[in-house]
Amino acid sequence: MTTTHTWKFFRAGGFDQVQLDNGADLLALKELNQKLWVALSCPTRGIEFDSRTLDMIDSDSDGQVRANEVLTAIAWAGALMKSSDCLVKGTDKLLLSDISEETEEGKQILASARHILKSLGKREATMITLEDMADIEKFVAGLQFNGDGVVCAKQIGDAGLSATVADMTRVAGSVSDMSGDVGVDQDISRQFFADAQAYADWYAQGEADKSILLLGTESKAAAAILQAVKEKIDDYFTRCQMAAYDSRAASPLSRSADDYQQLASLSLSAQTGEIASFPLATIAADKPLALAAGINPAWSTRVEALHTAVIKPLLGDKQSITAAEWTALCTRFAAFDAWQAAKPVSQVGELGVARVREILATDHRAKIDSLIAQDKSVESEIKSIRSVERLVRYQRDLFKLANNFVSFREFYSGKKKAIFQVGTLYLDGRSCELCIKVEDVNAHAAYANSSGVCLAYCELERNGGAEKMSIAAAFTAGDSDFLMVGRHGIFYDRKGQDWNATIVRISDHPISIRQAFWSPYKKLTKTVSEQLQKFAASKASAVQEKMVKTVVESGSHVVTATPAPNAPPKPAFDVGKFAGIFAAIGLAIGAIGGILASVVGGILSLKFWQIPLAVVGLMLAISIPSMVLAWFKLKRRNLGPILDACGWAINARVKINIPFGTSLTALPVLPSGAHRSLVDPYAEKKSVWPYVVLVAAIIGAVGWAWYAGYFA
Repeated sequence: MTTTHTWKFFRAGGFDQVQLDNGADLLALKELNQKLWVALSCPTRGIEFDSRTLDMIDSDSDGQVRANEVLTAIAWAGALMKSSDCLVKGTDKLLLSDISEETEEGKQILASARHILKSLGKREATMITLEDMADIEKFVAGLQFNGDGVVCAKQIGDAGLSATVADMTRVAGSVSDMSGDVGVDQDISRQFFADAQAYADWYAQGEADKSILLLGTESKAAAAILQAVKEKIDDYFTRCQMAAYDSRAASPLSRSADDYQQLASLSLSAQTGEIASFPLATIAADKPLALAAGINPAWSTRVEALHTAVIKPLLGDKQSITAAEWTALCTRFAAFDAWQAAKPVSQVGELGVARVREILATDHRAKIDSLIAQDKSVESEIKSIRSVERLVRYQRDLFKLANNFVSFREFYSGKKKAIFQVGTLYLDGRSCELCIKVEDVNAHAAYANSSGVCLAYCELERNGGAEKMSIAAAFTAGDSDFLMVGRHGIFYDRKGQDWNATIVRISDHPISIRQAFWSPYKKLTKTVSEQLQKFAASKASAVQEKMVKTVVESGSHVVTATPAPNAPPKPAFDVGKFAGIFAAIGLAIGAIGGILASVVGGILSLKFWQIPLAVVGLMLAISIPSMVLAWFKLKRRNLGPILDACGWAINARVKINIPFGTSLTALPVLPSGAHRSLVDPYAEKKSVWPYVVLVAAIIGAVGWAWYAGYFA
């Protein structure tokens, strides 16, 4: 891809990486083919980078910062600075003189910065810092108008207008203001006043028609009382009509004696459910409903309320009511019921018609709309205030992000830790600098295992377990002989806080050539040691069993043991069988001795100066295959899978070769100039017998070789 910018590249990790030195390099990144970028995406959490800055760059708020979002952030910040080199300062102190006024946005940001400094009592300040912006949210929230288009009751000095806004939030809904309070916006205001007007018009319709509010303001309560007993009274008159139709129906429709018999065993009250199911009164042909005496106790209170609130005002102080009068009474409420069915669907009616009319009679709607408009009018200024913070953060962080994203300059320079390095682990006499935070150990290990790096997954906790996290620590120097699940260490994060570390999983891979050289001998030693321990344990167990058996038999006071019935006879000693076993053992020992004698004889047949070379050659013959295999694996170590498993999109083969890997894990070294005493007062005393046995074995082997004619 042809570019107008002259690029510089440096080679690290086995591939070429772009070198970013100045603001021009940053602005020209849009011309650099993204195939040359080390990473194309990184997570906004779990790395050592200001998460608020990352959230600002993450324009789609998906938790990932991608290459195009980085380019957008660089382009935005570069257009607002007089010099692009300001973007490589890495400081959170933004000089006002560095802000360009060539664009309208630049002018607004400069004006907002000065306004913030003025509000902080720094009218003469020439720079604004992140410390000045620390309470930017409180500053913006404290403004009467903060650009969100929300008006809160607490922000209004007019008590009447404030009360109206409070009523609106109660019945029409609310939205959160930047201050943390709740208020109303333009949509809520528009809907509330429309609903209020509809409710007032609907109520006026009822007042204008006497057939609707036939009892005035008490009509609604009266209708509710009527509705509460309507079904029961309809039931009563229907039963009486059935009795008029057939006199035989009167008795069963009044309920039978058996029904009353079932009630006799109960503890009765007016609230007993079974009583409420009985007819409202005794049934007879065309019988009027008495309103005082003879009423079912479960319904007497409601019938009395009907008499007082409905019948008495409309029909007079009657002691009973006929079916025709009841039908006429219900018909008079039909208009009210139809009016109620047409009631507008909203919560405004909860305020009461008087309060609704009071609000509509004022100019509160116009005032609220005016306040909302004033709040919205400063939206651009408020955005500019936030843009000031964004610009300060970008000046401080963009260059650092680029050198941990476009290239891994900080990682390979060794001068600073990369943003994915969360701290240092001290464990097994080493310090590991490549420690990466992981969310799911098992999921991470399944993918990161392809990196070829020896990883120790550790669970970290501090403050008694109140804080926990997991890391993957790369061991790239030393050996893995004593790395095992359950070992403890100390982890220091980038803030210097210490955590208790416990290994919970190990992804085992070669660590060093030195480890590979000694690996065959360590495995042989381990195998021989395990076999000797097993042999010794089995012999010790056999001796213990024999001792126990002897003690038991000696304590039984039985001189002659009586064989159990039908017990098989004890087999006689087979001399031939044991002779064969001893012969086989002798042949095996002879073969081993012959091999050793051949080796020793071959070495002793050499000249004196050739013997050390032969020994070294023998050791190399054993170790070189292991070393070569380890060398190939160490050469292929790749950081990419480790970061990919954490949510990165690594675009290059980020290798960790042997020299660089050695720098990531430090082995213990005595300080320069330190004095060291080799006298250990508690050292174990060395026995001479192993040396005596060794010398005797060598002499025996040499003698056998002489006898066999190797020295002829």
